[in-house]
Order: sequence, then C-alpha cells, then structure tokens
Amino acid sequence: MAAKDTAPSLEILVRGPEGCFVWNGPPFGNGEPSVKLERVPCSRAKFSEDGSRLLVMKSDFVISIYDCSSFKEIKSFQVPNVLAAVLSPCGTYLQTFQKSSTPQDKNLVLWKIESGDSVYQQFQKTMTKTTWPSIRLSSDEAVACRMATNEIQFFDPKDFSKGIVHRIRVPGVAAVELSMVPGSHVAAFIPESKGVPASVQIFACGKEMQSQPVARRSFFRCDTVQLKWNRGSTGLLAVAQSDVDKTNQSYYGESKLNYLTTNGSHEGLVPLRKEGPIHDVQWSCSGSEFAVVYGFMPASATLFDKKCHPLLELGTGPYNTVRWNPKGKFLCLAGFGNLPGDMAFWDYVDKKKIGTTKAEWSVTSEWSPDGCYFMTATTAPRLQVDNGIKIFHHNGSLYFKKMFDKLYEVEWKPESPDRFGEIAELIKSVDSLKVTETKSQGQGAASKKTAPAQKPAAYRPPQAKAAAAVQAELLGGSSTEQMSKNALKNKKKREKQREKKAAEAGTTAEGSW
Repeated sequence: MAAKDTAPSLEILVRGPEGCFVWNGPPFGNGEPSVKLERVPCSRAKFSEDGSRLLVMKSDFVISIYDCSSFKEIKSFQVPNVLAAVLSPCGTYLQTFQKSSTPQDKNLVLWKIESGDSVYQQFQKTMTKTTWPSIRLSSDEAVACRMATNEIQFFDPKDFSKGIVHRIRVPGVAAVELSMVPGSHVAAFIPESKGVPASVQIFACGKEMQSQPVARRSFFRCDTVQLKWNRGSTGLLAVAQSDVDKTNQSYYGESKLNYLTTNGSHEGLVPLRKEGPIHDVQWSCSGSEFAVVYGFMPASATLFDKKCHPLLELGTGPYNTVRWNPKGKFLCLAGFGNLPGDMAFWDYVDKKKIGTTKAEWSVTSEWSPDGCYFMTATTAPRLQVDNGIKIFHHNGSLYFKKMFDKLYEVEWKPESPDRFGEIAELIKSVDSLKVTETKSQGQGAASKKTAPAQKPAAYRPPQAKAAAAVQAELLGGSSTEQMSKNALKNKKKREKQREKKAAEAGTTAEGSW
C-alpha cells in the first residue's frame, strides 16, 4: 500500500454550459478550490476508469484526450457525426459510435490512442444504454468482448486485428456484463420469450471453458435486469425488474434481487425481510459484503455477506440510495430523487451511525477515492434550478458548498483506494486541518468588535398589518399604532370634552362684553 505522503491529490471534474474544468480537491486552501485545468469548451467530458486519461468532446466532432498527470492534450480525433465516445478502463483505447445510414458504413470504431490508428471497425445499427459501450473490456484490459445476435464475441485486447477469436452461443441474449476485477466471467441476460422464463447465465471467459454456463437463474415477470459484479468476480447481483406489478402494490412495477456465485454455491433470491421494490444495491470495495435498500417506504437497509447472511440492519427511513466508502469503513444511506434528501452516515466497522444531514434535490452522489469526503450535486437537465455542489465530511458535516446558474456534470477523478493511506490516519489528518481552520477563524473573529445584536421585532400577521394601515387612514396617525376599542372610545370622549370646554369658554367671553 502506498504511503500517505505519496498519495495522489484529489481532483474534481466540473462541467457547465461553457465547458469543463478541473478543480484541485479538498482540503481547499482558504476555503475555495483552485483550478487544475482551465475551462475547455465542450459538450461532454469523462475520465477513464483508472483516472489516467480524460476524454473531452468539443465542437465540430473533435474528441480530445488529455493526460491526467499533466492535463495536457496528447491526442485529438476528428470523428464526423459522432454520437457517443468512451475510453477503455486503462485509457488505451477510444471507442466511438457514429450516425450511419447504410450497413456498409462501419460506424463502431476502436482507436488506439497512442498511435491514433483505428484497430477495429464494425457496423452497429443502434446504440442504447444497455448495449453501450459495445466492446467491453475488463479493468485490467486483459479481456474484451462484444454482444452480438445470439452470441457473445471475444477479442484479443492486445491485437484487435485478429478479429473475433472465439464465441459463446447464447440464443436470445439481450444484455451482457463482463466482470471487471478480474475479467474471468461474463453474465448474460436472456428475456422471457414464448412461455420460456427469463434467465441470467454466467459463463467463464476462458476459451476451453465456455460450452456451458457455470451458474444460471431463471425467473418469470422480468423485462430488464441490472447486473452487478463484485470485486474478485466471485458473485453477481441481478436485480430483475418488470414494468407491471401484477399484485397492484406498486405503480413502478416489481423488482426482485437475485444472487449467483461462480462456484455454484448460491443461486436464488436474497432473503429480504420486507416486501417492496429494490431501490439500490452496492458491493463493498472488498467484494465480501453488499448493502441493499429495499421495501415500501419507509425503506429498509441491510448488509449481507457473500453467503447472503445478514450482517447488520441499518434501520428504516426515507432512503433509496446507498453508497459504500471506497475504504470499506463507512457507508451513506440517502433519499434522493423524489425524496427529501435525508442522509445517514454509518461506520460499518464499529456498527454505529455517526451522523445525519440533508442534501435536498441531489441528482448525483459519490465518495471521494480516499474515502474521507462525500460529494452530492444538483445538475441539469434533471433539475434546472438550484444547481450546485456540496461536499461533506465522512460523518455528514458540511465542508463545502457552491452554487451554479447551470451545472451539467460533477465527478471525482478516479484513483485506486490502495494508493491512499489507512482511512483512520486520513481522518485524523483531516480532523487536524479542521481544528487549525477553526482556530484561525476564532482568532480573526476575536480581533473584530462585534456589533450588538438587534432584538428581533415581534411577529405581526399580515391581517394585523392591514388593519393597522386602514386604522391609520381613517383616524390619522401612524399605522404602527394599534388601539383597542376602549382606547378609541376614551379618545373620542376626551375630544368631546375638549370641544365642550372650548364652547363654554366662548360663551363666557361673549357674556363679558
């Protein structure tokens, strides 16, 4: 593990209407982030999975690649009519999808960034969220595959010029997910068809081991699935979703959480103690535990081990999101989207809640790579107002907030958590910085004379203010004076007495003449 003094600095990518720029991450000097990369006009920006390269899509179909160690542009590609682009996990390849009108146009292209050459081309009719990127590579880029009609095709990542080196026959396959660390297995989803139930099947990626699936799970009432591999490629979580809930309990359809292992030790449903939808599920960084938020509101949250045994109940609340700290010590439960933004921070090691807060209207949320900070963002086009960024400490205390007129995207630059020190030491260093900042702020405040606080005015309801204004208009005087009925009666009585005395004085004066 890297020593703390050699740990990389945190960096944040921010994109707005005028382009993207990169901040130096927390802790911030003087409470404000400094700029690492000046603003670059673009329509999209994205880091590679390992954070070594940055992809920037500019105008006129220009795609620029930046080296994240210096943030200097190292390569530029002119790709006419490009609709989508993505970097490979290690930043070795650039994959682009172009608008095409005929099958003769090979609109799916894989580029070698170092040389700028095209290493593979293929015609692809359409692109969806499920099928993009078309060519999937494992995190170490040792395995590459692509879903085709009724089969999964494999390539040699070191030499794509060989074309397809072997295939797995999977009739009706609609989605695939390659395990990332390591890329030893691939999961395939086959939808329900002609009375045959839908299924998720796991195949080994080795050429000699691909004839039969190593694990399989079938289920009815399933239209789509979410496939989530753990680190180590030993377990797969499959969230099976149907558009219609035949029990009429949910307007949003029905969902079930299935768990499969590559060694065949478990193939079935995760035992949840509450009925309702699966809101979110996430593996820990170790791949040994996973957290699930599930059930009708207030939702429940439970941690399970690799054998589907419950480890810790996190209670219930208005939650639909779970984010596990990259170091595995902390996790955050949150309720975003149409929920009010409540967040609860838990210490998984000590099995206790360490803080709660709110981040209303958040669209995205993620832990920093070192596990010390949690960032939420309100972005367009999901929300057109109140766009901004909030960064919290690991216990939920607010560290930084900045609002924008319009904000499209915010993300941490990816880094391996192993490059940072132990989480306990990192937290101590952050806490020491917080103490220093507090002292400096306190000294600055002591040097200034504080003005005496003004006593707040008493609350007056609107109807009282309106009545006072009418009273002032009718009777004269300030509208701020409020007179009771008795006071008004006494005032009129005194005025009559004065008028009577004045009249008597006038009569006496006339008699003396």
